[in-house]
Amino acid sequence: MFSFLRKWRSQAVVKHGSRGLIAFVVATVSFAACARSTPEIVIYTSEDQVFSEPVLKDFEKKTGIKVRAVYDTEETKSTGVALRIVAERARPQADVFWANEPLRTVMLQQQELLDAYRSASADDIPERYRDAGGYWTGFAARARVIIYNANEVKPGEAPSSVQDLLNPRWKGRAGLANPLFGTTTTQVAALFSLWGEPTAKKFLEGIKANGVRIVTSNGEAKDLVASGDLAWAFTDTDDASEALEQHKPVAVVYPDQTGIGTLVMPNAVALVKGAPHPEAAKKLVDYLLSREVEEKLAKSTAAQMPLHPNVPVPPNVKPVAAIKGMAVTFPALGKTIEQTLPYLKQWSGAG
Repeated sequence: MFSFLRKWRSQAVVKHGSRGLIAFVVATVSFAACARSTPEIVIYTSEDQVFSEPVLKDFEKKTGIKVRAVYDTEETKSTGVALRIVAERARPQADVFWANEPLRTVMLQQQELLDAYRSASADDIPERYRDAGGYWTGFAARARVIIYNANEVKPGEAPSSVQDLLNPRWKGRAGLANPLFGTTTTQVAALFSLWGEPTAKKFLEGIKANGVRIVTSNGEAKDLVASGDLAWAFTDTDDASEALEQHKPVAVVYPDQTGIGTLVMPNAVALVKGAPHPEAAKKLVDYLLSREVEEKLAKSTAAQMPLHPNVPVPPNVKPVAAIKGMAVTFPALGKTIEQTLPYLKQWSGAG
């Protein structure tokens, strides 16, 4: 670049004199200063764009830092962007990873693709939702719930456990999103962790034999139940809350509250190792972990459950403290799913 400027300088002096050269240099320096004053960071996120984009726009307004977001698809939730980070290992393009659940974040950590960062914004988030080494931090949780069609199922006869997927009464009438993607992966990993491999595999073979419909996403599961095409299905609290807000004929059950418990999954945010803009990225992490963002996500149709104390809880979901959660840890689930994925691919017909 400097050789180019020297060459241009000699030509400019001959053709236009020193006044033209000075104007060019002033314009060039002004452009460079402007570019430096408006930094840009890149975030990969599996959180639904309709919920995550307004949060990122608010951050831009508050800080002047431009955010370029790459979103996952509904069908590949949170697998697509996580795999992109793996593929870009040699030359990272993303600064921040915002996952809609912690499992893929843990898997990236295990592959040494994240940098540790302890944000002061997370000081009062419960430790079970934070990585001990600071490689990821949870916020704004959802839970895996049963949604049933209130016209098809009486409240006293509603399913109340994951084991109801095996009940012959519901043969061909229950649904589950593909366990290769999204939060169903986390739920299945939790079952393998709690029950052990032989029991979990027997369970999965049993739900296939019982005609449980494997659908593309939690959103599709919710829609099929609302329309009456399925009597009930597993989905997440954000999808269930959306159906309730739309006055669909559905009701919600938090499963296994007298047994293994309900799986509670926070969003998770992390710094990508080798991030091109680490300091600006830390500011975005701080913002995502703030009470302000949890309140925004709670008030939105995402209806996500705050992990910070004293943040209002959405009307259609339970507070995290009121739910009996599964006794699993996300680092353990990360190891479990690595061992389980080959079987899940074979089970689902993808491998």
